[in-house]
Amino acid sequence: MPAPLTSLPVVLDTNVVLDWLLFGHADGQALDAALLSGELRWIATAAMREEFVHVLARGLLDHWRPDPAALQDRWARHCTEVPTPPAGGPGKRPRCTDPDDQKFIDLAAGHRGCLLLSRDRAVLKLARKLAPWGVRVITPAAWAAGRSVPDLAPPC
Repeated sequence: MPAPLTSLPVVLDTNVVLDWLLFGHADGQALDAALLSGELRWIATAAMREEFVHVLARGLLDHWRPDPAALQDRWARHCTEVPTPPAGGPGKRPRCTDPDDQKFIDLAAGHRGCLLLSRDRAVLKLARKLAPWGVRVITPAAWAAGRSVPDLAPPC
C-alpha cells in the first residue's frame, strides 16, 4: 500500500537500497519502518530502477545470493516511481562529480523538502549546495540516529 502523499519524499541512492533490501543494514530497519508508517515516501525514476536491476544482474553480488525477483518486488512495493524531472539547463541544479549520481541529485532538487540518503562522497559533498533547494543530504546512519530529534527535520 503506498504511503500517504503527505509523507516526506526520500530519494535513496542504489547503494542505500542494496544496504537496506539485500544486506540488511541496521539503519535499513529504521528506513523500512519509516516507509511502512508513512513517515517517508520513497521516490525514484525508471532510470534508478533500471540501475538497480542492472547492478543485481552484473553478478558482483552473487556471494550474497540475491533473489532479483524478490528484490524487485520489494522495490515495487515500497517505491513510488515518478517521472524524470525536466532538465534545468547547465548551471541550474548542483552538478555531481560522478555523472552516474546526477539522477539522484536532479530528482531530489525537483522535490522541495526532500531527503536524499546516500553514503557516496560525491553526493554528500553537495549537501550545502542542495540546501537552498530544500533538500537535506545525509547518510542513512545519521538519519536513523537523529530521526527522533525535531530540529533535524528537513527544510520545508
